[in-house]
Amino acid sequence: MANETDNPCDTDGAAHRFDLVLERIIAAPPEKIFRAWTEPELIKQWLAPKPWTITEAICDPRPGGLTQFTMRSPDGQEFPNSGVFLEVIPNRRIVSTDGLTPDWKPAGQPFMVSRIELEPLPDGRTKYTATAHHWNEATMKQHEAMGFHEGWGQCADQLAELVKTF
Repeated sequence: MANETDNPCDTDGAAHRFDLVLERIIAAPPEKIFRAWTEPELIKQWLAPKPWTITEAICDPRPGGLTQFTMRSPDGQEFPNSGVFLEVIPNRRIVSTDGLTPDWKPAGQPFMVSRIELEPLPDGRTKYTATAHHWNEATMKQHEAMGFHEGWGQCADQLAELVKTF
């Protein structure tokens, strides 16, 4: 953990476990799931828990590439989400954060690093692991209270249904 000082640069350099994790077995190969995560028209179909929607999606799946989408609530409020890809291994892993811009500048208060792992299973299905890594316990608890498990779980179920269609 960070040292107990007022100096924000006084950190121990160690990774800390403020993670929320969702796992599913999806009846589709990793290639289909990767497509659904990286093609804007597919992203719009599953990345918001219904009745919420995605009104805009931009995806440049490469380190430093932009990931951006806008969620719309049932009453019409819009919530833009923007970040940058840190690591992209086609059909295996997607790592992004809202803490940086595509030109590697700080993007305000960071909320999390998102890691999507796609592990192929021998029967053609995929072990899907979505992890939200947070900078501190307070942010992790905030995300959990916002409905991480329910929301990300519903989206994973929508993703599983979508990949059956292509």
